[in-house]
Amino acid sequence: MTTKKRICTVIIVLVIVCTVCVGGFFVWKKTGKGGSKSSQKVYVQKVSSLNTASDFKLSNRSFLGVVEAQESVDVKYDSSKTVAEILVKNGDSVKKGDKLLTYDVEAINLQLEQAKLEVERLQNEIASNKSQIAELEKEKKNADQDAAVSYTTQILSLQSDNAKNEYDIKAKNVEIKKLEASTKNAYVTASIDGTVKNVKTVDKLQQDGGDVIMQITEEGDYRIKGRFNEQNSKDIMQGASVIVKSRLDDSTWKGEITSVDTSPQKNSGDDIYSFGSSDEMSQSSNYAFYVKPENFDGLMLGQHVLIEIDNGQDTSINKTGIWLYSDFICKDGKKNYVWAKDKDGKIEKRYVEIGQKDEDNGDCEIKSGLEKGDYIAYPDKSIEEGMTATTNEADVSVPPNDLGTNDNSDGDTEGGDEDIAFDGSDEDGMAIDEDMLASMTDEEIEEYFNKLYGEEENAENADGENADAADADAAFAE
Repeated sequence: MTTKKRICTVIIVLVIVCTVCVGGFFVWKKTGKGGSKSSQKVYVQKVSSLNTASDFKLSNRSFLGVVEAQESVDVKYDSSKTVAEILVKNGDSVKKGDKLLTYDVEAINLQLEQAKLEVERLQNEIASNKSQIAELEKEKKNADQDAAVSYTTQILSLQSDNAKNEYDIKAKNVEIKKLEASTKNAYVTASIDGTVKNVKTVDKLQQDGGDVIMQITEEGDYRIKGRFNEQNSKDIMQGASVIVKSRLDDSTWKGEITSVDTSPQKNSGDDIYSFGSSDEMSQSSNYAFYVKPENFDGLMLGQHVLIEIDNGQDTSINKTGIWLYSDFICKDGKKNYVWAKDKDGKIEKRYVEIGQKDEDNGDCEIKSGLEKGDYIAYPDKSIEEGMTATTNEADVSVPPNDLGTNDNSDGDTEGGDEDIAFDGSDEDGMAIDEDMLASMTDEEIEEYFNKLYGEEENAENADGENADAADADAAFAE
């Protein structure tokens, strides 16, 4: 074999080896570390857990609540007094401090006069007894021993009467003060703002035998009772603005916390606020607060709602359905898609329809293409269709959150080197036909390589090729 033929043979061998190596490299890069594409695992998350829509999601400032009847206060009257006039009737609206009924002041004044006369009588009796005691003391000094005993007995009896009378005077003075106060406050006032209900006449009171003459129910048909615990008590204060959200639909109401009850609430098995633990040391105490909505349209007695502290989060965008952060959305020309798990557990390019966008929060509405039960992956340039979806981060082959790799440009720039499929071509795209090389003459091979790599490149590498050929001759000689 001539030297020139040996050089051509070596070149052919080197070309074949390079071809196999380059092909293997691109296959390795395409499939990822030498494995098949289907064996590569991509981390996916449930859409419902990524959904940024605000419906039915509890935040750090959200509290459970229930619609209940307004507070009612029983108005009792003093049965020891005579009711002169009832000043209100059923359905009347009253304010705190308004007069509801008056007592008979004349009867009170009569009782006051009688009490004063009784005190005066007791005081006179005490004075009379003291005079008798003084007279008996004088007579006792001149009496014999038997008579002195009789005087002593009489004196002790009068002193006992005076002690009793002094006690009665004190009791009467207390009664007098109450009667005097009654003459100044000869009426009963409302303790809350509200509506008067169940007013009874004096005759009806006497028949029933009770002391509740009427009731006052706070304004409005309903109120909302919320529950908080010691861990989030700093968020609850009287006068705070709140947003009440329905758990039936998208309805919302604005309201205000009207009162806070700091008495611990008792949990029961039927209590919607109970967490089911019987270990008292592991629980935190629960307390109640009450909300007055601006209106009650659409609310029902017993309806469960969510209460959120109003921090200005109620924007013009009413987020319902599915909302995702825009980072999850990829572009395919003018189409939008996400990397989603298909029915076979493989990654697919799922096209979606985009609705509203919230520029402030960086999320957008998914109008169609996804359900809350679907699973999607965070975009990464190494993700391809056909890869296996997994919810276990420890199993993933593709980084689950490689920020910065998502290309959301309008052009279809997804991919790169990994999108180059090896087909036996060199980097300039010219096919290398091994059978053809074997049947070519030296001149034809030289011409072929000149066309393949170009005359200029061939000249630049001539010295290197000659050196390689010399090495190859030495190898063949051995």
